[in-house]
Amino acid sequence: MFLTISTRGDAAHPATDLGYLLHKHPDKAQKFSTSYGTAHVFYPEADDRRCTAALLLEIDTLALVRRGKDKGRGGAPDAALAQYVNDRPYAASSLLAVALSGVFSSALRGVCAARPERAATPLPLRIEVPALPARGGPGLVRRLFEPLGWTVTAEPVPLDTEFPEWGDSRYVRLVLEAETLTLAEALRHLYVLLPVLDDAKHYWVSSDEVDKLLRAGEGWLPAHPEQKLITSRYLSRRWSLTRKAMERLELVRLAEADDSEVEEIDNAVEAETEAEERPTPLAVQRREAILAALRDSGAARVLDLGCGQGELVRELLKDVRFTEIVGLDVSVRALTIASRRLKLDRMGERQAARVKLVQGSLAYTDNRLKGYDAAVLSEVIEHLDLPRLPALEYAVFGHARPRTVLVTTPNVEYNVRWETLPAGHARHGDHRFEWTREEFRTWAHKVAERHGYTVEFGPIGPEDPEVGPPTQMALFVIRTEKEAKAA
Repeated sequence: MFLTISTRGDAAHPATDLGYLLHKHPDKAQKFSTSYGTAHVFYPEADDRRCTAALLLEIDTLALVRRGKDKGRGGAPDAALAQYVNDRPYAASSLLAVALSGVFSSALRGVCAARPERAATPLPLRIEVPALPARGGPGLVRRLFEPLGWTVTAEPVPLDTEFPEWGDSRYVRLVLEAETLTLAEALRHLYVLLPVLDDAKHYWVSSDEVDKLLRAGEGWLPAHPEQKLITSRYLSRRWSLTRKAMERLELVRLAEADDSEVEEIDNAVEAETEAEERPTPLAVQRREAILAALRDSGAARVLDLGCGQGELVRELLKDVRFTEIVGLDVSVRALTIASRRLKLDRMGERQAARVKLVQGSLAYTDNRLKGYDAAVLSEVIEHLDLPRLPALEYAVFGHARPRTVLVTTPNVEYNVRWETLPAGHARHGDHRFEWTREEFRTWAHKVAERHGYTVEFGPIGPEDPEVGPPTQMALFVIRTEKEAKAA
């Protein structure tokens, strides 16, 4: 995928100011990791009279297949082939829009401390996109861009130059030229309209996409003659989200017509006095799920295996039903930090008697871990090399044998929902693997079978209908003698 942004200048206002506005120096070639590949920024030309910045997005096609939401399930008979044979590495789409917002984020907001007056001033701009999917043809391209002040050249790309009788493809070579727009306005137009013309998005469209659309569309979308089409396509034709966005855009239009603020128009209901509730962090949701499962199990004596800096231990101490809590970690430094955060040296005698931090490795059997009601392995197994996992399995399930074992681990399928996670990367630099839901369940069932446990599974965090929850949890319970004989 390739896109260029050019401007003209003179000695008083050199074209190389474009480097300041984009926050990318013309003398450097830079690269950035994106959700699906690597973005390169470089300048084919840069002098006082003319400057061109190029954005080249190299797509990691394997990551595109691994993290694609459909993965060949259902749909048309050629769906499985389509994930391997497609235009994503070459044609501008939502992949390029996400790269634009990540690489040129400050320019998109119109922020430039070095040249604030240039950021707020219209520039002579020329933008070229060699291959742009246009579902609707050159006519739609013009209907989308011309009302925004662009002079549009949209040349259809033939299916095959050797066989002109085959006609044109759905792609166009796009050239946009304008003298009356700021760079921030131009980038916001591209951010919204590239995926609109492609009529597809590479990631799950959720309610926060409405806010993204309204932010990028501020100042131009409420009055655009193709507002409904833009809104519907940008939100992947999700009716509920489109209706929500259209209602908010109508409020903006009415406020502008009345020369007032949106809040003055939308005042039928008194404003909430309480602060808007923020989403609960995933780490907090994980601890809450673990605590609820431990309470349901009736456990009193609990092991936190791989306790890290003691976050779960601290929460366990708040509940008097947990009478003995042991935090174990291989890292002495982590245990030192945990001790300081828990304030063990200033803890009352009765409270201090409930908790103990010990150094040890789960790769070896440890008699100190025997006899407990429950053990927690929260975000631990993925930090081990796979060949060492059987040793942990035996140390916990075969040797220590607590009545209940809770295991949580990331669901790699959910990674596609984080746009900022670079393609092919794990969520944490120390993760040796991340499992799909099927891989985790297969491992857990084998562990349960080998060591005489039953196992159930549950989600942690918002459960996406396509890719499941961000974290997956397995609850192992040791079989009774009756259950063991029945098995």
